[in-house]
Amino acid sequence: MITAIFDLDGTLADTLEDLADAVNYGLSVLGCPQHPLENFKQMVGDGASMLCWRALPDDRKDLADELYKGFSSEYESRHLNKSRLYDGISETVAALRDAGVTLAVATNKPHDAAVKIIAGLLPDAGFITVLGSCADRPKKPDPTIIREILAGLPAEDNTVYMIGDSNVDVRTAKNAGIISIGCAWGFRGSAELIAENADFIAEKPQDIARIILGREE
Repeated sequence: MITAIFDLDGTLADTLEDLADAVNYGLSVLGCPQHPLENFKQMVGDGASMLCWRALPDDRKDLADELYKGFSSEYESRHLNKSRLYDGISETVAALRDAGVTLAVATNKPHDAAVKIIAGLLPDAGFITVLGSCADRPKKPDPTIIREILAGLPAEDNTVYMIGDSNVDVRTAKNAGIISIGCAWGFRGSAELIAENADFIAEKPQDIARIILGREE
């Protein structure tokens, strides 16, 4: 048995513009400077509350909770405005599904938004579950989210992969004792993944299926 657990932002979909737009809107309401899109690549990955904290100036960090509330409200209405699947993701997920691989999503994005984005962009993917951030679930790289996914699956002969674009995902895999595949097309790039000693680097989405199904063979 093989299980493939995907990160969402920067792995399955390019969600950066919608995230940036919602944060920048919240910053503007609070009278704080906004950020260019490129800056957000280093801000995301550790959940929405940390994203908001990082976006604030050093002398305005006390506004983090207020920014998070503004961001959450704005993101609810725009999370699928500009977000799109990366080229090749739909075909790769379908190839894994058709080969009998068990599929799931584990993300630090707020849970409700994650579920809606997957439903909108990959409605027929066949994920057994989509888990995002919530109050009673620690964020990655804590392995709780992986253990929650695997709890309902047979433990014997289950080869498990964590697939993501950042050091957070590689560390999550290590903490859970599973195999990591780093996605070089994501927000952080291959250098961070190599430095974190990802087990595999996928240069394009099609490499994910090759790595996983090749190991099975």
